Amino acid sequence: MSVFRILDIAGTAMNAQSVRLNATASNLANAESVSSSVEQTYKARRPLFSAAMEEALEYQKNTGERVDPISGEPYGIGVALKGVIESDAPAIAEYNPNHPLADENGYIIEGEYHNDFIAIQRILSFGADCTVLEPENFKKKIIEKLKSIRREYND
Repeated sequence: MSVFRILDIAGTAMNAQSVRLNATASNLANAESVSSSVEQTYKARRPLFSAAMEEALEYQKNTGERVDPISGEPYGIGVALKGVIESDAPAIAEYNPNHPLADENGYIIEGEYHNDFIAIQRILSFGADCTVLEPENFKKKIIEKLKSIRREYND
C-alpha cells in the first residue's frame, strides 16, 4: 500500500472524528436550550459512519492493488460519513409563563439530549484533556461517573 493511500485512510478517520466531535459539542451546547415552538427546538444530532467499502473497491479496480488474502477485502478501508440524523425524542413542554420565550399559553419547549451514556463515554475518553463547564446537571453526571470509576478501582 502506498504512503499516499495510508494518508488518505488516516484523513478519513480524522474527518470522522471531527464530525463526531462537532456533533457532540453541538449536542452539549444545546442540551438545555428552549424555544417557543417544537419546530424551533434543537434536536440532538448523531453522525452515521461505515467502512468506505465502495470507495475501497473502486480504488482497487482503478489501481489494481492486491486484496487481503484472508478477508478478500482491499487493504486499507477508510471511514465514510453516511449522514447525520436528528433525534426523534419528543420535545418537552414546560409551563413557565414568566420565561421570555414562553408561548401565548405560557409554555416553553425543551429539546432533550437523551444519549447521555454515549456523550459521557466520549468525554471521558479525553481524560484530563477535557473539562465540562456547562450544563451543570451534565457536569454532575460526569463527576458521579468519575467517582464510580474511582470506587471501582480503589476496592
